Amino acid sequence: MFNRRLRLALLTTVAGTATMAAAGVVIAVNAHAAAGCRVNYQVASQWQGGFGANVTITNLGDPFTAWSLTWSYGAGQTVTQAWNATVTQSGSQVTATNVSYNGSLATNASTSFGFNGSWNNSSNPVPASFAVNGTTCTGTTTPTTPGTNPTTPVPPTTPPGGNTGGLVGWATQGGGTTGGGGAAATTVTSSSALTSAISGTNAAVVRVSGTISCSGMLRVGSNKTILGNSGATIAGCGLNVSEASNVIIRNLTFRDWNDDAINVQYSTRVWIDHNTLTNGYDGAIDIKRASDYVTVSWNRIHGHDKSMLLGHSDDNAGEDVGRLRVSYHHNWFDGTNQRHPRVRFGNPVHVYNNYYANIGSYGVASTMNACVLVEGNYFENVDDPFHRGEGSSADGSLVARSNHFVNSGSGETGGSSCAGIPYSYSLETASGVKAFVMNGAGVGRISV
Repeated sequence: MFNRRLRLALLTTVAGTATMAAAGVVIAVNAHAAAGCRVNYQVASQWQGGFGANVTITNLGDPFTAWSLTWSYGAGQTVTQAWNATVTQSGSQVTATNVSYNGSLATNASTSFGFNGSWNNSSNPVPASFAVNGTTCTGTTTPTTPGTNPTTPVPPTTPPGGNTGGLVGWATQGGGTTGGGGAAATTVTSSSALTSAISGTNAAVVRVSGTISCSGMLRVGSNKTILGNSGATIAGCGLNVSEASNVIIRNLTFRDWNDDAINVQYSTRVWIDHNTLTNGYDGAIDIKRASDYVTVSWNRIHGHDKSMLLGHSDDNAGEDVGRLRVSYHHNWFDGTNQRHPRVRFGNPVHVYNNYYANIGSYGVASTMNACVLVEGNYFENVDDPFHRGEGSSADGSLVARSNHFVNSGSGETGGSSCAGIPYSYSLETASGVKAFVMNGAGVGRISV
């Protein structure tokens, strides 16, 4: 390791559920156009008095250049903030229209937008119907023009400008991640209550209140949202997402854990978001053993050694190749030492728009045939921002682009090109990432 550090120094001295698919919505383009559409309205997270939702429109008919989606709420819900669409509301009637970059939709192309809203805590039903460009949903496509089937890029779905509300990245794939969805929330204040509430596979929204002291690892089952109330802390132990799917962990402080703070193994569709982690024994957020479709976003790690491990062993290729696909975005690594992340086998692993400050050993390491895309990150006082290989692990591939460096090395790239990124995302200009991330990462930055 010393030789690698010396070589790099020489190179660089002088980067609920309420998943509701509405029936097809007819698109009125012109009198001779094939018209048809599908709308997917998802409540991605829900808390007392508020919720976040994602909406996807898929055009099943002929191409069009602008859209206006309308629906009506039946339980007093109100849209408070939106991204990737302009959303207005008059009474119960809501209208969402395209922004400059996502008005055009080719046949079979989709676009997504997201929003935060309020509700009255008695119910939050999904709208009964939708209309696009004034035509009510019929669930059918009526072709009257010989079909064409062009494609168009899917526009970004991440909230721009430092907005920290939406789910993007690998956790949107494989069916998406909605956790406990619209299940009634259960508030817990003890380790025994928390252990019980997060077990099993039933859909559950579990709210943590106060400080829960414990030891070891508490196992998390499928279809869970674990959400911290203001000041919620898990001290002395961690959460083990094992053989589970569809899990969300948000707005919790973890400290002094005696194993890992968050461990993900043999699990898929996991979103770890807006947590603060400090002063633990081993990994802050470790992902391993065939896990897949994970997003790690807007977390702050400070005062800690081993931040994020992806892939636990050089000998685990049989389980890990073709999996371990993770997005790390808008995280704040604040005076930490190593593994931001340290990657084995995953391809592509997407590390974008993170802020690295005063890193002791190294930022990102790609090993064991992994391919890591490192883009749009802000590195400040980081001698070794990224490199290939680590310890006895063989080199992986690493692609770096559009990063910003302040008093930092330039990093090491090479190897093969990464596989394509299948999801849409917005990339902040790297020079602005520090301010965005410092203003948005960690607990207390989302409505709970």
